[in-house]
Amino acid sequence: MHQSADTQLTLQDRARIFVERPVVTNAILGIIIFNAVTLGLGTSHVVNSHIGGLLGVIDSMVLTIFVAELALKLFAYRLKFFASAWNIFDLLVVSVGLLPDKQGLSALRGLRVIRALRLLSVIPQMRKVVQALLDALPGMGAVIVMISIVFYVFGVMATLMYGAAFDVWFGTLGRSLYSLFQIMTLESWSMGIVRPVMEVYPMAWSFFVPFIVITAFSVLNLFIGLLVNTMQTAVEAEAEAEFEQLRELVRQETDVVDAHVMELHAELKALRREVAELKGGDNGG
Repeated sequence: MHQSADTQLTLQDRARIFVERPVVTNAILGIIIFNAVTLGLGTSHVVNSHIGGLLGVIDSMVLTIFVAELALKLFAYRLKFFASAWNIFDLLVVSVGLLPDKQGLSALRGLRVIRALRLLSVIPQMRKVVQALLDALPGMGAVIVMISIVFYVFGVMATLMYGAAFDVWFGTLGRSLYSLFQIMTLESWSMGIVRPVMEVYPMAWSFFVPFIVITAFSVLNLFIGLLVNTMQTAVEAEAEAEFEQLRELVRQETDVVDAHVMELHAELKALRREVAELKGGDNGG
């Protein structure tokens, strides 16, 4: 029977079973990590001078393996291949390595390193993180609008108040927005910008400190809160799904046990009936 079932599998089914094997998935994962290391080594002039040719051969071999893998998946899944966003992502990432290495396009060859991003699609845990980030985007939209309004208001105010004396930082609205972004990141905000401004405008702290509190300490924390909440929701949903599967399994097992109990109960009734009939026959005799 086992041989008969194997003979009924089509070539497409065999290809799908092959690409879904844990051994194949782990092998692709190892090749991705190995390729990321070799691409990093390729940035070293010392390494290139010694084994640059070997690295080129390795890169070509890795690219061939990736192309063969995707071709096998396309054959196995056909149009269903494009139903998965991760498959499309892998296709785009690998396609970058097929760009011609010619004049004007050689810079694009540097994008080969994005093949390391395939780790996101191969490792399930990373998929969950990326999915949580995507799920958090709708909630982030309101936060982005809010922080944009705050930036615009403070940018106009900074341009009007400090633009005349500090043209490099606040001469135009664009310069003010960039300077405020630097201040929000807390990169050299005190000694680099605020203190020089306070030498001319001593009360400037009353403008910049509330801006930092609103942006760096409040609004940005909303992003973190949204991400944490989204990831927690995803984890809870996964746990609930696993619990539901366990509950369904228990329910199925309970139904089987109940069925066996009912069968035993019916057999016990039949035995009692037979015993009663035998007793009745003996008394009559």
